Amino acid sequence: MSSLHNSPMDPVTLEVLSNRLLAVTEEISVALIRTSYSTNIKERRDCSTCVFDAAGRMIAQAEQIPMHLGSLLGVVEAVLKKYPADQLRPGDMFVTNDPYSGGGTHLPDITMVAPVFLENQLIGFVANIAHHADLGGKVPGSSSGDATSIFQEGLRIPLVRICRNDELLHDIVEFVMLNSRTPEEREGDLGAQVAANRVGIRRLIEVVKHYGIERYNQAVGALLDHAEAMMRASIRTLPSGVYSFTDYMDDDGVNLGVPVPISIKVTIDGDRAAVDFTGSSAQVAGPINVTLNGTWATVFYCFKALVGPTIPSNHGIYRPLRLIAPEGSVVNCRPPAPVGGRVDTCQRIADTFFGAMASAAPARVIAASNSSVTTATFSGIHPETGQFYVYLETIAGGQGAHSAGDGLSGVQVHMTNTSNLPIEALEREYPLLVERYALRTDSGGAGKYRGGLGIQRDIRALHDGVTFSGFADRQRMAPWGLDGAGQGAVGRFLLRRADGSESKLNSRVSDTPLKAEDVISVQTPAAGGYGAAILRDPKAVLRDIIEGKVTVRAAFELFGVVLNENETAIDEEKTRQARAARM
Repeated sequence: MSSLHNSPMDPVTLEVLSNRLLAVTEEISVALIRTSYSTNIKERRDCSTCVFDAAGRMIAQAEQIPMHLGSLLGVVEAVLKKYPADQLRPGDMFVTNDPYSGGGTHLPDITMVAPVFLENQLIGFVANIAHHADLGGKVPGSSSGDATSIFQEGLRIPLVRICRNDELLHDIVEFVMLNSRTPEEREGDLGAQVAANRVGIRRLIEVVKHYGIERYNQAVGALLDHAEAMMRASIRTLPSGVYSFTDYMDDDGVNLGVPVPISIKVTIDGDRAAVDFTGSSAQVAGPINVTLNGTWATVFYCFKALVGPTIPSNHGIYRPLRLIAPEGSVVNCRPPAPVGGRVDTCQRIADTFFGAMASAAPARVIAASNSSVTTATFSGIHPETGQFYVYLETIAGGQGAHSAGDGLSGVQVHMTNTSNLPIEALEREYPLLVERYALRTDSGGAGKYRGGLGIQRDIRALHDGVTFSGFADRQRMAPWGLDGAGQGAVGRFLLRRADGSESKLNSRVSDTPLKAEDVISVQTPAAGGYGAAILRDPKAVLRDIIEGKVTVRAAFELFGVVLNENETAIDEEKTRQARAARM
């Protein structure tokens, strides 16, 4: 074999190693999902996994929840700062969730990290993060739409050992259980996180044994350099220049109706890029603030989505990027600012980034998406078991259209990637009834390519004493279209009482009391279109009508498409006349 193939710089070696490390993260993930207790993890897969080298640099991340990268970016650095490498031992494991000390981006996300040893030498770390359905705080589910301090959002867990010599420290688990409304779930999910990391430890040791410690470390360094080179080459495909955009959050949940600006300036300079948030709002009273690691995770995602979807997800991607986020701003907040809804702000950062880059890379950018992690939380005492329950779900919406086609309907976008909770699983576990689960007709932004549709999910309470908390955005600021297209429909929460009355709730609402037979209708935002609507292929409009995505009336009013008297085919002459008049 040639010396090239014996070298860790060999591209085949790097590709194989990259995929083996990715396989480690995926196996950790499978173990976590299959052993967890709560529906939020075992069904909706609200979790992520990573592998780090011995210096704390991320070298592989499972492709799950981009937002969770912000929760994992600083955790190993925090471990090494508090527990230097010479104080770590095989069988150690650490837990934290504090956004202000490198442990996460909001309190429900609990991170578990474990050092990995081979021949008594530290070779890396494995980590996983999982969203726990309740960690105390002022409302069930912990993320309150009107919180004004992180102390109202639940239990803050400092970075502490949860395992020593491979033995679980039950005192730590009991501390978490005591501060949750659903302690059995917390115990089960924490146990799953520990078990998943143990799987990762075994698999990472196997990988390093295969290469040998010295060659493995050399190859990891080369892998990071390779990702950096790929990112630099990808950035060079963008025209150098300065690109700006401003978008808005509906409000902060406390000062209702007062929009919160997110301003961005992206500077492309050859193979480097800088992202500047100067001009964005100062940190706000409500819970939409973001810590710096969350903003970094969003910028990471944006560049990877725009220019480098095939680049391995590792620390090397960050090297060509520079982030400017003024301290004390909504994108780099100071404690004790509340951060429970930070992901909605990160979703808006993504829309703002793509809005800025629309002129630089029009063929790569999508219109504004639903870009709201529309969260519905129902809680109460189960009438059959007598146990307190918390059902939490984030409902998907529309994806923005692009220069080559329609946006997807009913999907999670950008910074989140959770699955839906099947109706059968929901109704089996909780005393709730799903009355309607459908796409929202006519909600997608009109354009040559139509924006994706939002979702309507109507949930009926089956007993008295239920409380509902909602957390959403894009219920006032509509998702914008590109190149002359229309905007997508905004979302909303509707409360239909058993007596027939109906009212619209705020986009961030806490502890709304429900009685038996009351219904909450969760209607998520759609997405913006791309290109002028009268340029849409009439056959595509007809297909949308047949599939129930567009009504006959909207087909005429928005797209200038006229059907025959039986509404079974296109009236080509009347359509030509209608479109000519609009031109």
